[in-house]
Amino acid sequence: MKKTNKLSAAETGELLKTLKTRFEKNMNCHKGLDWTAVQAKLEAQPDKCWSLQKMEETGGEPDVVAYDKKTNEFTFYDCSAESPKGRRSLCYDHQALESRKEHKPEDSAINMAADMGVDILTETQYRELQQLGQFDLKTSSWVSTPADIRKLGGAVFCDRRYNTVFLYHNGAESYYAARGFRCSLKV
Repeated sequence: MKKTNKLSAAETGELLKTLKTRFEKNMNCHKGLDWTAVQAKLEAQPDKCWSLQKMEETGGEPDVVAYDKKTNEFTFYDCSAESPKGRRSLCYDHQALESRKEHKPEDSAINMAADMGVDILTETQYRELQQLGQFDLKTSSWVSTPADIRKLGGAVFCDRRYNTVFLYHNGAESYYAARGFRCSLKV
């Protein structure tokens, strides 16, 4: 049976209520933007609501962080203080998951993001997020890894320590209870 990427009317209503409350609470993240325009875009794209619900269910606390006038798109990022709890203990991608002989994690960050219909943050996006507040003070988040690093077996992640954002490397097959991933979604 094929899964449907659509919320019920009641689920959509609850999600929109949650997102609106967060939007109004964090106006510093999206100065000059109007919730009515965001809601209209979301109501016109139910598949995006489904993806935002997945971000919410896994602890991401998605919020609007940007608006692109050229494409008429709003960008949501995970804005939870720490890496989302429901997306931790994951290796980087499917190849890394398959390479583990034992003690495999449940999934990989790239697989899970694809299943949710979202993108994993890039290093640039992660640094943009850190301009809005202080995130990952105790955790870390996988970020999109350049192909040349991934080809050699590595993957990169970021965190914030000592009031500085750091980029690190690890084997792509590694996973830790304090490392997850953050998402972006354009609507």
